[in-house]
Amino acid sequence: MVLVRPRNPLNIGAAARAMANFGLSRLCVVSPFEPHWREARSAIGAPDLLQNAKETESLAEAVADCSLVLGTGTLTYRKPEQEVVTLPALGPRIASELARGGRIALVFGPENHGLTREDLSRCHLLVEIPTDSRQPSMNLGQAVAVCLYELAARAFPLPAGAGQGIPPETPVPGAGQPEPGPAQPVPAALSGSLDLLAGVVEQTMQAAGYSPRSMQAANRHDLRLLLRRLHLNQRDVRRILGLFRRVLWRLNNSRHWPRHGPRPRPEDTD
Repeated sequence: MVLVRPRNPLNIGAAARAMANFGLSRLCVVSPFEPHWREARSAIGAPDLLQNAKETESLAEAVADCSLVLGTGTLTYRKPEQEVVTLPALGPRIASELARGGRIALVFGPENHGLTREDLSRCHLLVEIPTDSRQPSMNLGQAVAVCLYELAARAFPLPAGAGQGIPPETPVPGAGQPEPGPAQPVPAALSGSLDLLAGVVEQTMQAAGYSPRSMQAANRHDLRLLLRRLHLNQRDVRRILGLFRRVLWRLNNSRHWPRHGPRPRPEDTD
């Protein structure tokens, strides 16, 4: 569970209490507004969870080791740029990711405006909380409770250990020895790996003169979204990273281009 720039410590405490209600214990708070949020009295039954929560300066740092990042919000005033999934349909996606050993972050934005467009560029999916258009805003603690209830009671019963990032155990067939089965799937790319790849691709685009400086921020945003839409695994990221690093080195050391091959022309980089 990740709370981004929360303003009211009581809401952080309420979110921690809801997590304890449904058996989750890994909480990360990103750049909280109040410095003494760990003392929130609303964390009834969950003081240890609040004390052990991780604090980071950025959302990128908070979700760096996650393979599936789920942003939450309403669509009333938002035009989504990634796939939208409803709460009842979220269970199978979580079950599939846990089955292959992935780690999942469920991300909530600040009370005053929710997740920003920049925040959502680091999310694979947008989880829609279906509120009435006349009152789309929901209290942060209540939003956390609603999502966890939906997952635990209707869509997907959370397995023991899910809150610790541990995939559910699979029964071992046979008398002590696992039976042969299909090859294990390659783990999905972690968010931090995708950000690293995005950074190298951006450097390559700049070295190639891909677009004017005024477009670099927009390109960076679109690139983060694109890489998450591709559903890359860790092996994919390593290969693509190696390719772009080689191209970047060649662009930065143009004198090393092979004489028998064509040198890049400006019109070829558009």
